[in-house]
Amino acid sequence: MIENFDSVLNRRDSDSVKWNRYPQDILPLWVADMDFPCPPPVIQAIQERLAHPVFGYSLPQESTKQSISGWLDRRYNWKVSPEDILLFPGVVPAFNIAALAFTNPGDGVVIQTPAYHPFFDVPENASLTVQLNPLVCSNLPRYEIDFKDFKHQIKPKTRMFMLCNPQNPTGRVFSAAELASIAEICLEKNVIICSDEIHCDLIYPPNQHIPIASLSPEIANAAITLISPSKTFNLAGLKSSAIIIQNQKLREVFLKQSSGFARSINILGEAALRAAYEDCDQWLDDLLIYLAHNREVLSEFVKHELPDVSMKVPEGTYLGWLDFTETDIESPSAFLLENSKVALNAGDWFGAQYYRFARINFGCPRDTLLKALKRIKSALISP
Repeated sequence: MIENFDSVLNRRDSDSVKWNRYPQDILPLWVADMDFPCPPPVIQAIQERLAHPVFGYSLPQESTKQSISGWLDRRYNWKVSPEDILLFPGVVPAFNIAALAFTNPGDGVVIQTPAYHPFFDVPENASLTVQLNPLVCSNLPRYEIDFKDFKHQIKPKTRMFMLCNPQNPTGRVFSAAELASIAEICLEKNVIICSDEIHCDLIYPPNQHIPIASLSPEIANAAITLISPSKTFNLAGLKSSAIIIQNQKLREVFLKQSSGFARSINILGEAALRAAYEDCDQWLDDLLIYLAHNREVLSEFVKHELPDVSMKVPEGTYLGWLDFTETDIESPSAFLLENSKVALNAGDWFGAQYYRFARINFGCPRDTLLKALKRIKSALISP
């Protein structure tokens, strides 16, 4: 399997929100959606399913759960029984349903910032109190967890911690020691860990992704892990994800809460998920080499070509978190949209205090990335 990641595709004719949200003169490097074709085995699996002309109600296939279990074992040495896996149409609806299932109105939920914006919707949707634990980075080479503040944020009525690992937007990949410290506090305080690990496959050496639930049976008993092939294999439009809940009681409560809202994934999404996790290891390994080079290109360009802009080198994901606080630009995304014709995610989408940051997606052909970076440089250094 050889993929040409340098090939530039025309996505404006594909109903792409990434490419069609803005006018044609805008280069979009915002939403977490890569500009690479998905792996050939995935396309083949969908085409084979399309050969049958009926798309009626379907039963989730046991082989799909086995493919997920096999993937977790191969990639992370995490042994998960197929019966502990639920197929679900998305990570975002899953963590919202988890909040409804395991908390009561007025309870608290801890969120680490900067955070993926839909995290902030959870407290509102479930009538919860949000307790923020900002990651810290002053004079540090990467973002770190403030454990003293983390423990302080857990109040008597706190019932859930929403972990994001790898962390979006900073790209941190938390170590086993960090995860163990988090879990120890949560277990002590009887707090459920809802872990969004959607970017878990996109890791750069020497970093390693460690599912928090894989650390011990006690942690697994208090954890809900959310994964999906959507970021890894560019399948977001197929709405396929998996939830791992090894505590049978928690699993039953989650299923009961999800009834009437969302249950399984669609036929084509299931076929794609199964093919991705069974037949695309080599494709992913090749992708990671390409993304690692893009990450280096981005990091070096920011360091040497963008005055007063900085970035902590991401340990995972294909997302860069650009810091404009040393510039006089109040809203970097708005400034760059107008002056460089490049669309990035606004920093305050990840928390109100991050309005002088912007997130860039480097999951694209290298020529596209370089074109965008040169436009950004031109806008920043122009008189």
